[in-house]
Amino acid sequence: MNWVYEHILTLTIFAPLAGAVVIAFLPGRRPDLVRYGAFATTLVTLAFSLVALLRFDLSGSGFQLVEHADWIPGFGIQYKVGTDGIALALVVLTTLLTAVSVLASFGPIQVRVKEYMISFLILEVGMTGVFLALDLFLFYIFWELVLIPMYLIIGIWGGANRIYATVKFVIYTLVGSFFMLVAILALAYTVQAAQGSWAGAFDYERLREFALGGGFTGTLQFLAFGGFFLAFAIKVPMFPFHTWLPDAHVEAPTAGSVILAGILLKLGGFGFIRYAVPLLPDGAHQWAPAIIVLSLIAIIYGAIVALGQPDLKKLVAYSSVSHMGFVTLGIFVFQPVAFQGAVLQMINHGLITGALFLCVGVIYERTHDRQIANMGGLAGKTPLYSALFGFFTLASLALPGLAGFVGEFLVLVGTFAVNPLAAAVAALVMILSAVYLLYMYQRVVFGELSEFLSRLGDHLTDIGPIEIATLAPLAVLTVVFGIVPGLVLVLLPGGGPGIGIAGLP
Repeated sequence: MNWVYEHILTLTIFAPLAGAVVIAFLPGRRPDLVRYGAFATTLVTLAFSLVALLRFDLSGSGFQLVEHADWIPGFGIQYKVGTDGIALALVVLTTLLTAVSVLASFGPIQVRVKEYMISFLILEVGMTGVFLALDLFLFYIFWELVLIPMYLIIGIWGGANRIYATVKFVIYTLVGSFFMLVAILALAYTVQAAQGSWAGAFDYERLREFALGGGFTGTLQFLAFGGFFLAFAIKVPMFPFHTWLPDAHVEAPTAGSVILAGILLKLGGFGFIRYAVPLLPDGAHQWAPAIIVLSLIAIIYGAIVALGQPDLKKLVAYSSVSHMGFVTLGIFVFQPVAFQGAVLQMINHGLITGALFLCVGVIYERTHDRQIANMGGLAGKTPLYSALFGFFTLASLALPGLAGFVGEFLVLVGTFAVNPLAAAVAALVMILSAVYLLYMYQRVVFGELSEFLSRLGDHLTDIGPIEIATLAPLAVLTVVFGIVPGLVLVLLPGGGPGIGIAGLP
C-alpha cells in the first residue's frame, strides 16, 4: 500500500494506458466486454485521483506527491510529476468526466468499439499528464499526445464533415504547439547558458527560481510569452483563435464534445496559470492589456453568436467561448479574487457544459437531429429529460445557488477592483447568457409537440437509466459547488500553493 501512495500520481496517469493494453487483447466480437473493461479502467483511475486528493495536505506549500527519475540526463530532462491544488482539482475533473464519457458511449458507439475505447483511454493519459508534469519537455510530450486520440475520435466516429473538422483542429493546435516548443527551448537554453550545464534546464521548479531571480531578459520574456500565448490561446480558445471549436464540437461524437469542452479547453487556461505567467511575469504584464481586450471580445462575441445559432451543439460551443473568456479575464487582471474565480470557473464550466453536451446527445440519439427549429414540446413527452436539461441550462446562465454563478461572480468582483469598465462589460454579458439560453430552452422544451418530433412516435422516449447515471454526478456537484464553493477554493489559498502568480499584491 505504501508503494501505491508513493506513486499515486504515476498510477493516475498510466492506469488508463494499462487498461488500453488489456483491452487491445480482448476479442473484438465482444464489444460488451470492451465497454465494461474501459469503464472499469476509468473508475480505477478516478479512484487513484481521489486517493491523491485525500493525501493532499491543504496546509502544505509547493508541489506535493512529487515523483522524479532521470529520463534523458544529457539534456537534464526528467520524468518528474507533482501536483498543487489547482492541478489536482483538474485531474479529478478529468478522471470523472472521462468515466462519464465512456459510460455515455455505451449506446451511441456501435462500430469499432475497441479502437474507440482505446483512443479514449490514451486521451486520458495525455490530459492527466499535462496537469501533473513538472518537466517542460515531459509536459510538451503529454500536450502533443492529446492530439492523436482526439483526431481519431472526431475523424472516425464523428459526423458528416468530420475530416474537415478534425484536420482543422489538429492544424490549429500544431501551429500553436510549434511556437510553444520554440519558447520552451529558448528558456531551457537560457538556463543552460547561465549555469554551464543542462542540469534542471527543463525542470519547472528550477525555471521558476531562475525567473524569480530575473534570469530571463525583457525581450526574451516578451517573445517567449508570445509563443506560450499562441498555444494556450488556441486551446482555450480565445478570440480570434476560436474558429476550430464549433466545427469540432458539431462533428464530434457526444462523448468527444464532453471532453473537448470539459477538459481540453482547460489545458489552455491551466497553461497560462502554470507556465506562461509564473515563468514570464514581465512578459505577462506586457501582454495583459491585449489579452484582457481579447477576453472581453470573446465574452461578448460568444454570447451574441450563440443567440443566433440554429444548431443546439453550436449554441453550446459558442457559449463555451464566452464562458472561457471569464477565465482568461480573471487570470490577467492579476487580482487574487479574480484569479480564484477563474480557477473555479474552469471546474464549473467543465461540469456544466459537459452536462449540456450530454443533454444534447440524449435528444440527438432519439431524433438524429439538432436543429432547434425542429424541436418543441419535449416537456410533455420527455418530462425527466426536460427537467435535467433545464437544470443545467440554469446553471450555465449563472443562476445563484448553482456552480456557474460563483466563478463568474468572483471574476467580476476581482476585475471591478482593478478595471471597473471591463467588469461592467463582462457583467452585461451575463444578461445575454440568460437571453440565449432561456430562448433556446423555451423553443426546444415548451409549446406543442413539433411536427418533426410527433413523426417519431414511440422512438421519442424519456431519458434512460445509463443517461441518468452520466448526468447525476454532474448535477450533484453543480449543486454542491454552488452552495459550498470553498470545497474547490480551499485547494488554492492565496492564489494556489506552488503557483506564484506574478504581480499579485
